[in-house]
Amino acid sequence: MKRLILPVLLSGLVIGIAAPGVSDDMGEIARAGQWQLSALRLPEAWRLSKGAGVVVAVLDTGVNGRHPDLADAVVQGPDLTGAARSPALWGQHGTAMASLIAGRGHGDGNRRGVVGVAPAAEVLSVRVTLDNGDPLRDKRRPGGAEALAKGIRYAADHGADVISMSLGGGSGAWEGSAPEEEAVQYAIAKGAVLVASSGNDGDSANRKNFPAAYPGVIAVGAVDRRLRVAAFSNRQDYVSVVAPGTEIVTADGSDSYMVGDGTSSAAAMVAGIAALIRAVHPRLSPYHVRLAIEQGTRRRPADGYSRAYGHGVANALLALRAADRLDLPASVPPMPGAYFGEGPLATIPASRAPVVAGMLMLMAVMAARVITTHRRRRRDVT
Repeated sequence: MKRLILPVLLSGLVIGIAAPGVSDDMGEIARAGQWQLSALRLPEAWRLSKGAGVVVAVLDTGVNGRHPDLADAVVQGPDLTGAARSPALWGQHGTAMASLIAGRGHGDGNRRGVVGVAPAAEVLSVRVTLDNGDPLRDKRRPGGAEALAKGIRYAADHGADVISMSLGGGSGAWEGSAPEEEAVQYAIAKGAVLVASSGNDGDSANRKNFPAAYPGVIAVGAVDRRLRVAAFSNRQDYVSVVAPGTEIVTADGSDSYMVGDGTSSAAAMVAGIAALIRAVHPRLSPYHVRLAIEQGTRRRPADGYSRAYGHGVANALLALRAADRLDLPASVPPMPGAYFGEGPLATIPASRAPVVAGMLMLMAVMAARVITTHRRRRRDVT
């Protein structure tokens, strides 16, 4: 028997309250509430790709693969939190995000329940944090301090094409951490596309949120049904795109649903779009996948970019079309600094500057050799 989760507004975010004893018709109600399906033009995008063959690592609170909408979609990875498992509060947020990425629905023709952006993709669940409200959050052992960094590396080493991180604060610091940044660059070098939520305190502190702010991560903000940026969505210069993030229906627990607001949901959907692209263009670099998502947007700001909208509202169909244009045999690799945001190379974090400087020096030496060789050949001819 399904349980309906009724929304309650609290401090600008929506949480769920269980109403047990509701019939399976709630699966149909859940599907009807997925307004993002049309906003992202998913029915049209699914004619081109459903994410088959792509592995999306969900670095979160764990994913409950027993939910009917996630049947046969989840592979369980390690628990890196260093905390005991609380049966009553385990995997709620992670299950919700996984359903938005790769939910299959259920029932006749899978017409009930939540369907994700990439319903044919596979989810690799890696537990790196605990659910809000879990009393064990305040009793975490030191071993879980770098769980996110370890989780990113684990996902990259175990075949993740896309890594979805609908979380913030990293190891507890709003400044980020060197191990996490190094893990991000490691995963990108392995070919993984990293996506994270921009943060949910845009209407208050508007803090820089990690892992979204790490160079190379696709940071995602949230919009409402009218495609306006939600008040809570962080406005920062690292925001890449925005996506639906209010009144979002998700799976919850093992047999229920909930409705919620947040940039977490928006990021999960963009991770799904990345999976759609990777299924069709498996050799497209992380940089070009990001570029396709940014070029394939609606409601683009007048000057091309803004701290609120990023490059615009994500759109699955337009992103796939942009990927078609970018996936050319003679595709030019990204220049050094391509993963370091919109600004000039002078804005590169100090920890990455030596690497970029070395790459630029190498390019200069190679260019000089080409010119010298060209001149020698000209002398030989004459």
